[in-house]
Amino acid sequence: MDMAVAVIQQHLIDPEICIRCNTCEATCPVQAITHDSRNYVVDADKCNLCMACVPPCPTGSIDNWRSMPKARAYSTAEQLEWDVLPGELSAEELAEAGIAQAVAEAPPQLIAEPAVTAFNSAQYGATIPPWSAAHAYANLYGPKAVERSVTATVSGNIRVTEVGREYDTHHIVLDFGAMPFPVLEGQSIGIVPPGVDASGRPHHARQYSIASPRNGERPGYNNVSLTIKRVLEDYDGQPVRGVASNYMCDLQVGDTVQVIGPFGTSFLMPNHPKSHIVMICTGTGSAPMRAMTEWRRRLRASGKFEGGKLLLFFGARTKEDLPYFGPLTSLPRDFIDINLAFSRTPGQPKRYVQDLMRERAADLSLLLADPAAHFYVCGLKAMEEGVILALRDVASQAGLDWEATAADLKKTGRLHLETY
Repeated sequence: MDMAVAVIQQHLIDPEICIRCNTCEATCPVQAITHDSRNYVVDADKCNLCMACVPPCPTGSIDNWRSMPKARAYSTAEQLEWDVLPGELSAEELAEAGIAQAVAEAPPQLIAEPAVTAFNSAQYGATIPPWSAAHAYANLYGPKAVERSVTATVSGNIRVTEVGREYDTHHIVLDFGAMPFPVLEGQSIGIVPPGVDASGRPHHARQYSIASPRNGERPGYNNVSLTIKRVLEDYDGQPVRGVASNYMCDLQVGDTVQVIGPFGTSFLMPNHPKSHIVMICTGTGSAPMRAMTEWRRRLRASGKFEGGKLLLFFGARTKEDLPYFGPLTSLPRDFIDINLAFSRTPGQPKRYVQDLMRERAADLSLLLADPAAHFYVCGLKAMEEGVILALRDVASQAGLDWEATAADLKKTGRLHLETY
């Protein structure tokens, strides 16, 4: 019997710790990771143990392995039903399957099949923060049980887009009172909706990026803000009610919510005053960009900070769909360079953030080559490939070797991707 074929180190995700942030699925180059409304799971037939999904996971839930006879590998259907990660097979169980213990304990890389090479935009994203980023605290509360969460009080809930037929977006402020909850721009938190799902199980936490700077939505207060979109209709025009988004958008001032986190140690802004920041986002992907912009604005207002360039590429279907449109367009032009792309403006051609990036190729090529410039991409997964291809085109047109440039961006924590 070929032992390397008979046994595998099966990659599994712990459903008790996972916060359903979609980072692993977005990162996997072979589409081995999928999910339903309950769990994220790994298909053993597709997974090649390339490890691409391990470093970006904010909680460590992805870093689980089980020695399994290949014929008995847990199916995705089994994994979708899990509430708890199963333990290792015992030596007796392995022996019954004809698997030698020495082989079963072999490290994954010794028995993995060759990796499949394919273009994957996520491969270019850094997993380390900029060298000058402040130290981030992570996983202070949760995520394994609601009992380890912290209670926050809603101190504000305002709509930041016009109410449309399909969705509307809210800016929600949560106050932690005397409970320590340190955050940095680019981090996220998990919200635990109350109640149970259709199967009677408690709802899992939903992850939201923080939209406020490190010293609070209101300076000096122990609070954070979130940008949350609730979808009202699906693509077929049928009404939908997302559990967490509707719960959050319907909250009233004075209500309390259960929060876990904070999460994230790499999607952080540089602290070096001369750093340049390029922000590329769509929809509620604007949350971390708002946090970074507001922190820079406050530093500038103090009169003690001379910051580098801020360059924003922000996409939405229409002007009315753009969160924070009014406050955004009132910012001084010598403070931030704003480029807006609308894909559904009546009578106008569709324009996306990557189109604007190509139009600003001369500026972006200089920033790609500048060690002080950092790039942040946040929004729907569908935008990621277009943005990376645009950066590749910009680099190539400027005579830069894209692969070498991209490798440096990743190695130095200068290109960060957070898509969902």
